[in-house]
Amino acid sequence: MRKFLQSVFTKPVIALANRLSSRPDKTRVDAALNHLYADIKAGRIKKGLTIPFDAATDKFVIFSDQHKGARDGADIFKKAEPNYLAALEYYNSNLFFYISLGDSEELWENLIVTVKRHNKATFGAEKLFINRQAFIKIYGNHDLYWDNDPLASVNLQSIYGREVDIYEGVILKTQMGDVSLEIYMTHGHQGDLQSDGNWFSKWFVSDIWGPFQAYLRINPNTPANNNTLKSDHNRIMYEWSSKRKNTLLITGHTHQPVFRSLTELEALYDKLAAARADHKDSEAIELQDKIERLHLKIRPPDFKGYLDTYFNSGCCCFDDGDITGIEITDGYIRLVKWEYDAEKRSERLILEECRLEDLKLAL
Repeated sequence: MRKFLQSVFTKPVIALANRLSSRPDKTRVDAALNHLYADIKAGRIKKGLTIPFDAATDKFVIFSDQHKGARDGADIFKKAEPNYLAALEYYNSNLFFYISLGDSEELWENLIVTVKRHNKATFGAEKLFINRQAFIKIYGNHDLYWDNDPLASVNLQSIYGREVDIYEGVILKTQMGDVSLEIYMTHGHQGDLQSDGNWFSKWFVSDIWGPFQAYLRINPNTPANNNTLKSDHNRIMYEWSSKRKNTLLITGHTHQPVFRSLTELEALYDKLAAARADHKDSEAIELQDKIERLHLKIRPPDFKGYLDTYFNSGCCCFDDGDITGIEITDGYIRLVKWEYDAEKRSERLILEECRLEDLKLAL
């Protein structure tokens, strides 16, 4: 019976989830990002930290949207856990600083005691970064508990064995020649009417969607979500970032990876336009073939005038177990994916990369 219902409901449920999961308001998003940025710059450390870094030697990895759950049918992190653990082992052994960018725990659908009981391995892997003082935890909308529950600090200490501060954002700051570059990070739910303190959304997810999803075992986070144009929320985030001087914005929340302000599909169109302009016919044919294999029939977008100012870490809960994240290391910024090979071993792939000094930050 479950398989029959899955065949009937999977597509409409995913379509409904995509439609109801986000309702960003540009005015609210802009105001929220402005206020948080100003608070961090003013030194209000309860909101976030400003961290100077050396782009040539310091290493950062950013993951978001694990949505760690109860290992039941509604747990969209379950299949990705081995990739996540392999990634953390790699980054800890290579002395990366880990920024967890929100929605790490699924606390709309689950009690904190349940999440603690079923995620001891992942919390243990994160603790290794904490022991090195190389960890920052930022809250999102699905783990807002960490910011507003009076017992949050007690539970964090019981999970990690020591006090862990919670922030809404962080700013990394570095000097590249004459340019002072800031990398502003926050989860990205701010200003989303479906997510930002919305009691109805929380009730619907915990009491209606959660049990329904648990029975059908449907994960709406398919890799196909990357083969589209930017969601409205990502577009609004890009527009905000493009108006800031020498500032990158990195968020999560939408589960849609974005690199240099473009999704995977948008990057293909951008490369196709460049190949045609340079008369690289064979490269253009290959890129056109990649686009056509996605079976998408849309008007080719024009990205002239776009700046490389917005990035999105994607998520750690794709339905095939893949996870995506952002690396900042060796003077580069990279979009990476961890996936299973033919023998079910986790492997790291660099999807996109760019030297920080080569980013187009102004027209």
